[in-house]
Amino acid sequence: MIWAIILFAVTYVLMLVFGKYRTYIALASAVVFIATGMLPMENILGSIDFNVLLIIIGTMGLVKLFIDSKMPALLADLVMSKASNVQIAAVALALFAGVISAFVDNVATVLMVAPVALEICKKLKTNPVPFIIAIAVSSNLQGAATLVGDTTAIMLGSYADMSFLDFFWYQGRPGIFFAVELGAVLSALILFWLFRKEKGAVEKSTERTVVTDYVPTVLLLLSIALLITASFIPKKPDITNGLICVALFAVGLIYTCIKNKKISAVVEPIKAIDFETVGLLFGLFLMLGGISNMGVIDAAAGLLAKLGGGNMFLLYTVIVWASVIISAFIDNIPYVATMLPVVTGLAAALGEDPTILYFGLLSGATLGGNCTPIGASANITGIGILRKEGYTVKNGDFFRIGIPFTLAAIIPAYIYFWFVFG
Repeated sequence: MIWAIILFAVTYVLMLVFGKYRTYIALASAVVFIATGMLPMENILGSIDFNVLLIIIGTMGLVKLFIDSKMPALLADLVMSKASNVQIAAVALALFAGVISAFVDNVATVLMVAPVALEICKKLKTNPVPFIIAIAVSSNLQGAATLVGDTTAIMLGSYADMSFLDFFWYQGRPGIFFAVELGAVLSALILFWLFRKEKGAVEKSTERTVVTDYVPTVLLLLSIALLITASFIPKKPDITNGLICVALFAVGLIYTCIKNKKISAVVEPIKAIDFETVGLLFGLFLMLGGISNMGVIDAAAGLLAKLGGGNMFLLYTVIVWASVIISAFIDNIPYVATMLPVVTGLAAALGEDPTILYFGLLSGATLGGNCTPIGASANITGIGILRKEGYTVKNGDFFRIGIPFTLAAIIPAYIYFWFVFG
């Protein structure tokens, strides 16, 4: 197990130091995990989250058609007509992304909202890096707000037999939704402060961009509707969301081919898929499969149990903050899957209701990914979008927004859960 921890730690350090080569570093590390037997051949396919990869491929293709239709430019015009300055526009976009992400996968949300942000930044001639980072971290925050907002929320709902409404009102008390929204309000104020220097006036224009084709917009809205609908289907295949996105992209390609009357018209949307981001996530999934197979995640869960001792408040505190730290580096899905039965057993040993531990685990694990640029798939996707636009995201650029945003969101939730369910 010690070698798996060392390889994992070295890989993450290298990815943070050599940001331009993250994909190659992750893939090389994955090869080492496989070659050394730390990730057995039979576990390779099970380690890869094909659902996320298919969502990225399908949605990126749809978004390219969406951009070509000029709809993002029109939406940018509408936002700019309402925003008094750049600061307001940035915070409004982040909040908008958060609202969508409460019902749609975080990665898909970033891919849908980012084009609008890029159009706004082009019109305002301002750096889009902080805009996209703010959209990504806001998407991650709202993933815990509802049962359908994130895979980890779905996992908790299934494990604890919670319904969609239980996230709003549970055991006669306001549920996790209100804790997330409390954090959203405070983190929005943090974003408002972080963008305090962006006081440039937004130029008002009487002319609006003319949309050339509404079909891509319909397909994108249909993807949102289908993703929300699919979230209510019990025991559906794990790759359902990914198949929805890829299928709609295929429809978009067929439509484009027919409209332009040439097969070559489908080349540009396919070229728009960021295969470097797909490769990075592919490598990370294999790495995480390796450390999981070597018992690293199980060992981390056991350590948390020991640190919590027999005191409920101390146990709750350890779970929340350790989840934040661990999820900054480890994918939160296998971590939450491992910890759910652990916290249930700990609560039972103390003769306590496990609800507060469930909510503390979910909030900490969901928000922890916002601490680092490679801590969540939405962050990786946002950075990939910026890279394709020619922008380099330094670690400092991400930390400057991600860390204070995370603290502003998790601290009120931490206090809220203890007073409401403690």
